Amino acid sequence: MATRVQWLGHSCLLFESDGRRVLVDPFLTGNPAAAARAEEVAADLICISHGHGDHIGDAVAIARRTGATVLSNYEISEWLQAGDRNLPKVLGLQHGGGVLFDGFVHVKLTLAFHGSALPDGSNGGNPCGFLLTFADGTKIYDAADTGLFGDMKLIGEEGLDLALLPIGDFYTMGPDDALRAVKFLEPKRVVPIHFNTFPPIRQDAGAWATRVRQETKTEPTVLTPGEWLNLN
Repeated sequence: MATRVQWLGHSCLLFESDGRRVLVDPFLTGNPAAAARAEEVAADLICISHGHGDHIGDAVAIARRTGATVLSNYEISEWLQAGDRNLPKVLGLQHGGGVLFDGFVHVKLTLAFHGSALPDGSNGGNPCGFLLTFADGTKIYDAADTGLFGDMKLIGEEGLDLALLPIGDFYTMGPDDALRAVKFLEPKRVVPIHFNTFPPIRQDAGAWATRVRQETKTEPTVLTPGEWLNLN
C-alpha cells in the first residue's frame, strides 16, 4: 500500500492511497494555475475546508459525476444538501470531530483562522483544516487557508509525515509565519500551497524551502501544479 499526493494548483490537493482518492478544495474551473479539468478528476471523498469560491470550486459538479461523498463543516454540509445542489452523500462534522471514511482514511477537522462565507452569501460556518490518517499509517495535515496559531504545536504532536501549508500571505500565512508553523508542527516533510495563483499571493517558494531546510529538520518539497509526491 502506498500513499501519495498531487498538487493541482492553489489549494487543490489529490491524495491517493491503495487506489482510493481524497480530493481537497477542488477549485479547478477558473483557476489559472489548475493542472487538471474538473471533468477529469476522480474522487471517492471530497473535503471542503471553507465556503469561499476558490475552495468549494467544482465540488458539486465532481460529486455528481463521480458519486463521491463530500465532507465539510456542518453548515456547509447543510448548504450542499439544499436548493439545486441537493447532494445525497454529505458528511457534516465540527472542529475536533473526525470520521473513518470507508475504512481507508480517517479525517479530523482542525482549527483554521480565516473567513468562510459561501458564494451566495450564506453562512459557511467556521473554516477548518484537515488531519488525514490513511490505513497504511500515513498522517497528513492540510492547514488549508489559515493564519499561524499556537495549537499547531498540538497538531504536530500527532507525528506528521507531511504538512501542507499556505505561504501566499495577504489572505493567509506568509513565508515567515509558515516557517514558524513548520517549527511548531515538526513534520517529516512540508509542501507549500496557496501561492502564485494570483498576483497578491505571489511568493518565491524555492527561497522559502531553502529557509525551511536551513532552520528546521523538515524536508521541504516545492511541487509544480500536477506533480506527485510519494510519501512511502
